[in-house]
Amino acid sequence: MTISGDAVEAGRLADRIRETVTACASVARLAEGPVATYLPGRSVQGVAVGEGEVRVAVVAVYGRPLAEVAAEVRRAARSVVPEWRVDVAIEDIEIPGRRK
Repeated sequence: MTISGDAVEAGRLADRIRETVTACASVARLAEGPVATYLPGRSVQGVAVGEGEVRVAVVAVYGRPLAEVAAEVRRAARSVVPEWRVDVAIEDIEIPGRRK
């Protein structure tokens, strides 16, 4: 696969993981920051796709133990990349009804 082909595949995987993880009830949103997949012309914040591994950074919804949130996010990401290592970082917690 060419470099551009690798970027296209990384982008597809990052998009699929983003969609799956943000559908988790315990996830308010993906975190913005250094964890991202950087692609030509865009980036996927909160999901970093590497070779055989993925890092996911989320903002959790208040109420569940953080270990459970991380396990839910890991399961969601593994539904896309079942054999890959998945590291989860919970960057913040959002309390429903509170304004920032």
